[in-house]
Amino acid sequence: MGASLVERAGHECVYMTGSGVANKLLGKADVGLLSLTEMAMMVRFLVQATRLPVIADADSGYGNAVNVMRTVEEYEAAGATGLHLEDQVVPKRCGSIAGKEVVPADEMAGKIRAALDARGDENLVIIARTDARGPHGLDEAIRRGQIYAAAGADMIFPDALLSVEEYAAFARAVPGPKVFNMGGYARKRTTPKIPLSEVEELGYCLVLFPLASIRAGIRSELDFLVGLRERGTEFEVEHLRELEGHAVENWYEFTGISHIRALEDRYLPAASVAARYTNSAGHMPGED
Repeated sequence: MGASLVERAGHECVYMTGSGVANKLLGKADVGLLSLTEMAMMVRFLVQATRLPVIADADSGYGNAVNVMRTVEEYEAAGATGLHLEDQVVPKRCGSIAGKEVVPADEMAGKIRAALDARGDENLVIIARTDARGPHGLDEAIRRGQIYAAAGADMIFPDALLSVEEYAAFARAVPGPKVFNMGGYARKRTTPKIPLSEVEELGYCLVLFPLASIRAGIRSELDFLVGLRERGTEFEVEHLRELEGHAVENWYEFTGISHIRALEDRYLPAASVAARYTNSAGHMPGED
């Protein structure tokens, strides 16, 4: 549903956040609890839900360079347009949280080469992410970015830098297209929030907003559930009044029942479809 909303809102691509999958699928923190199978399944669901390109978090590749090859094969088979691999040790954790550890740079370079060799479609974008800023500082993150670019990564992704100045320094020092993660969702800001025009001027061509829509949705859902517990039906009736004229007011139409009705008319025997809906109670597909 989230992927379809991204398209409905007019954005140009969908990003599948690993943190978001862990938070919503498991209801747990992003500390490497998800498997390749679960993540590839989610890629497939998102790809099927939208016509937009899907860029997906592939964590640390779920093992060494050999494991990375299968990760790339599975993500490509699921329909991903691009994926990013990070240089954290296994189990990894959300990039904006302290306590990260990274593998040696040459090990990550091997993972990148393996990913490039494993892809069947050369248009599958392989993004190399470094999490070295947290444990080892900006200079090491820059050094790794340069190594990963030399290894052939299509894009370089420095995660969780701490200031505009750090992002600018990284962009100047590391060649090729680069990714900017507009994340960090603690009360105390861990990464800067920068206008998109300025991000582009710094030298980044892809901007991610991981968890942003998820957090907005969870806030609304939690507030609604608290109101429902406290006031019951009266609260929901007030909520329904607030939805008048909104796209989600007619939920059945919003979630595609008219499309299903059109498919029935196209492919099922006309007499059986007519019999199904004649004198049938409930929402009639296509009604306002």
